[in-house]
Amino acid sequence: MTTAEEILIDPALERVRTGIEAFDDLVMGGLPRGRTTIVGGTPGSGKTVFATQFLAHGITVLDEPGVFVTFEESPVEIEVNMASFGWDIRRWREMNKLVFVDASPRDHDQMVVGNFDLSGLLTRVLHAARNAAAKRIVLDSVTQLFDHFVAEQTSVRRELLRIATALKRDGLTVLMTAERNSEYGEISRHRIEEFVADNVVILRNALDRERRRRTIEVLKMRGSRHVEGEVPITLVVKQGIVAVPLSSLRLEQQSSTKRVTSGNPELDRMCGGGFFRDSITLVSGATGTGKTLLVTNFLAGGAAAGERALLVGYEESRGQMFRNARGWGVDFEAMEADGRLKVVCIYPEAQNLPDHLLMIRELIEEFKPDRVAIDSLSALERIAPETGFREFLISLTSFIKKHEIAGLCTATNKSLVGGQSASEQHISTLTDSIILLRYIQEGDFMHRGIMVLKMRGSEHDKQIRRFTIDGTGMHLGQPFDGAPDVFGDSAASWREER
Repeated sequence: MTTAEEILIDPALERVRTGIEAFDDLVMGGLPRGRTTIVGGTPGSGKTVFATQFLAHGITVLDEPGVFVTFEESPVEIEVNMASFGWDIRRWREMNKLVFVDASPRDHDQMVVGNFDLSGLLTRVLHAARNAAAKRIVLDSVTQLFDHFVAEQTSVRRELLRIATALKRDGLTVLMTAERNSEYGEISRHRIEEFVADNVVILRNALDRERRRRTIEVLKMRGSRHVEGEVPITLVVKQGIVAVPLSSLRLEQQSSTKRVTSGNPELDRMCGGGFFRDSITLVSGATGTGKTLLVTNFLAGGAAAGERALLVGYEESRGQMFRNARGWGVDFEAMEADGRLKVVCIYPEAQNLPDHLLMIRELIEEFKPDRVAIDSLSALERIAPETGFREFLISLTSFIKKHEIAGLCTATNKSLVGGQSASEQHISTLTDSIILLRYIQEGDFMHRGIMVLKMRGSEHDKQIRRFTIDGTGMHLGQPFDGAPDVFGDSAASWREER
């Protein structure tokens, strides 16, 4: 039987881990050792960061020295530019763990002797690699050679192939960066990959709805499997590039039968005894129907049971959250003081979706909550394209469930009386439970109704129950008479039935 670990690590080729979080899983354990990889991207897409991180991981984690051949920036410029990612390049150079070969523009003319060739450069590079006992080498960016020697492009291709072949023969794993003209055009400006690359990786920084969205795609991996398609990435201070795949690529979640309280005894009864420990519940409703109140009950119920709870808010400030809780008889301040609650509020526009996901993951890993609430997903939806939002949801829900945490997310309906929000459409198949909150008109009065639409793995109440909200919270009443339409124009349907 094939295990999840065997799916992620291809034993046919020895692998070189890049140190780029989650990327190595996409290429089945890392880049193949002793081969050449082209990393292509438009200006600003992160090529030099990728290349430096590849060398940094070898030096700091695996004790594999490296060589950095620069055709564009000087070594001092690279040292300064990469400092924010926590890489002490100066110290590595002093320890002879990282050797620079400076072939930046001012030195290009010195490389040409008689007919165009790069023999002098190859000699310098091989000497540096052997002197440092290097295992990894970066050439950044080979496009500069083509741009500088416009009339010698055929010769440049030939010489680069000769260099790559000689470096591989010396046992080096080679990474070259190359410029692209557009995010979805040719792989590289001068089609370098056609004659020199065993592997091709594409970095993109595309503009979508007035926001940049960074992705990485493994386009080619000669003789090896890899995950296909674009995967979101982000740049993180003190880390570098972090890939954010749709999930961990492994379905490792357990399915607990343990129940936890929603914080409302009547709702627990509607759900057959409460939520499952490792389940994700979606609360969907129009503004003012009580979504945040259910979140507050959920957090308070956890604290009362001795659990730790995390709240990530995207629509209201901490002050509003705490004031609302006090209005329902819940003391968030006391819960925080006791270490049972952590509340983080941030505008969705403050960062992109991968950064929001990484923030939530880091909060969970640091605080180690037993339950997590996100209020609300609809606020995040407005900053991302449809595909990016679904990627975020898959990654978020799989991470929460993998850690066996009870999760509660809210989504806001645009219609006051029903309908399905885009958030609900995206997440409905990813959640274990769905609770609908609706306004329902009866005569001259507008009532609130609650319904457990879905509860995976459990029987639940199928009725639409009335509920009221006062200073002590939510109170569930009797079911509605008749059959109000909670999915469409509830008021019109109710009037017709009456």
